[in-house]
Amino acid sequence: MNTRLTLQMDDNLVQRAKSKAKERGKSVSQMFSEYISNLGAPEQQDNLPPVTKSLMGIAEGKEISEEDYRQHLREKHL
Repeated sequence: MNTRLTLQMDDNLVQRAKSKAKERGKSVSQMFSEYISNLGAPEQQDNLPPVTKSLMGIAEGKEISEEDYRQHLREKHL
């Protein structure tokens, strides 16, 4: 059974959501439903793209400071 849900959002955010849904060939409702169903559901990570799946948890338990990130960017772009 489907139940109607009304959300209030900034106009710009609504337009972005509609645009992204159109790019993906889905409705905003479908995208929102998929997002909510994937929250806290690691067993549903099987439908993630391979690159995204390979990055899951890569930084878990690691202390990474802003300075660490800045150093990484300096090394990467020099």
